[in-house]
Amino acid sequence: MDLGLKNKVIIVSGSSQGLGFASALSFAREGAKVAICSRKKNSIETAADKILSKVPSADILAFTVDMTNALSIQQFVNQVIKKWETVHVCVTNTGGPPSMQFMEAGDDIWQQAFNLTLMSAVRLSRAVIPIMQKQRWGRIIHICSASVKNPIPNLLMSNSLRSAVVAMSKTQSNELAAENILVNCLLPGWTDTERVGEIMTAKAKYQQISLDEAYMQRKNMIPLKRMGTPEEIADSIVFLASERASFITGTNLTVDGGETRIPF
Repeated sequence: MDLGLKNKVIIVSGSSQGLGFASALSFAREGAKVAICSRKKNSIETAADKILSKVPSADILAFTVDMTNALSIQQFVNQVIKKWETVHVCVTNTGGPPSMQFMEAGDDIWQQAFNLTLMSAVRLSRAVIPIMQKQRWGRIIHICSASVKNPIPNLLMSNSLRSAVVAMSKTQSNELAAENILVNCLLPGWTDTERVGEIMTAKAKYQQISLDEAYMQRKNMIPLKRMGTPEEIADSIVFLASERASFITGTNLTVDGGETRIPF
């Protein structure tokens, strides 16, 4: 199946590791031009080198970006447009807020989580929409979490703020559909990433069990009895970005091995 992504210009934020990196690699394999970013210069340059080692012909740009800073995000988008003249697809993604219980989180921690999780998606999509409107073609995909349907214990800030991203995404999709800009959310379930490793470590600590036991408990709650791979999530993201997904907008695609119990 030709996904129609060859030479398309793609932005993937939070792409030095995990789902962001896997998505950037999958886009590169489709022949797209991919701009990746992270707040750590060494990490994002290493990620670019890894992609090039797997896809030597890849056209990759790596940037150091603070996704909690509006100016840094706008400068990132400006640099991409300066290099490639446009943006066709934008994937918003960041690491999640820290794991803690409700009474442990003060206003300062909430504000940091707000800027990281919600405002990064607001600012990045706002920066790319004008060029998409000009060309009357665009895809915006917000990587959220299946926790918006099944809230995860001790992840109150992620549960809350990713739900806000989902609501924003639906509103964006309604406003932009007439201009052929499609907006969707990808809701990954438990996936074998560095972020999940941090969550499992916190879970083991809270429950006073071993890390292996924490992982086994979680896997046993998934009908497929395993966690997903970053590549499996990335494949879904690439599909939503493609020409083949031309009638899909305003939806939340759950990719979680069947764990979500809500049937819609």
